[in-house]
Amino acid sequence: MTARALAAAALAAAWAGAAVAQSLPLPRGASLTQTQSVPDGRYSLPVGPWSVKEGIPVKVIEGTVEETAWRVPPGLTPQQIIRPIREALRDAGWTIVLDCAAEQCGGFDFRFNTRVIPAPAMFVDLRDFRAVSALAPDGSGVSALASVDPGAGYLQIIRADTTEETPAVAVEASPAPDDAAGLITRLERDGRATLRDLDFASGDAGLGEGAVESLDLLAEYLNENPDRRVLLVGHTDATGSLEANRALSRQRALAAVDYLRSRHATTQGQIAAEGAGYLAPIASNLIEAGRQANRRIDAVLLPAE
Repeated sequence: MTARALAAAALAAAWAGAAVAQSLPLPRGASLTQTQSVPDGRYSLPVGPWSVKEGIPVKVIEGTVEETAWRVPPGLTPQQIIRPIREALRDAGWTIVLDCAAEQCGGFDFRFNTRVIPAPAMFVDLRDFRAVSALAPDGSGVSALASVDPGAGYLQIIRADTTEETPAVAVEASPAPDDAAGLITRLERDGRATLRDLDFASGDAGLGEGAVESLDLLAEYLNENPDRRVLLVGHTDATGSLEANRALSRQRALAAVDYLRSRHATTQGQIAAEGAGYLAPIASNLIEAGRQANRRIDAVLLPAE
């Protein structure tokens, strides 16, 4: 029996209340970055692409809602990550109600109007993602969303189970940090890279007491390349005045500079800090997910002096 047939058989045998997401075929080497299960939950399963007239059409499913996010080794496209999942669902008798790529799905509007697990556990390139949703005969639903960056692939699976057999257990795993290849590849290829493992509350500039993997990787890179310089640019959401947000964003960048100097003795000439306030958003400030994405620090690679 082929791997695809085995996956389909396992899925078909797991109709009511079983762990559908765990039965789906995952890419080789995929590592779990987050998992959460909520009993008596409610999930708006996307069943069509976003449109100006209707937004995203959804089917609301009530029951146990399980979310999982996975980090995938580089080399696969979003379509290659999604295809085995779509085929296993179809082979098991599920109805595919959504199957689209980035712009076809609605791009930005789709991404920020459907449930996406927050970074760093999940990452979505607005120009390169794939989404699939499916419905089971018993009314349960599954959605899968895949995207990639140069260093890794990302996959989230959300299952809404209408039965009550799934244990009501909520577990959150430690998110997988950016690996050196992904962070440094983005920095050298694009001239900038967002430090995705930093998570600021609105109005907050603190990094916390623990280690910050992205900054540790950046320090290692600068230590190995003494002729490179990096400007850390803080960003905010659009809450408050521009002047206040510029000051706050610079405080965030300075906190990262202080981390590099105090923990890694990074030389002063290799790092600097600036604040852009809310002038360079990467998402809509009209929704919470967008505001959270905008509260960030970017590393900008500068030419040698």
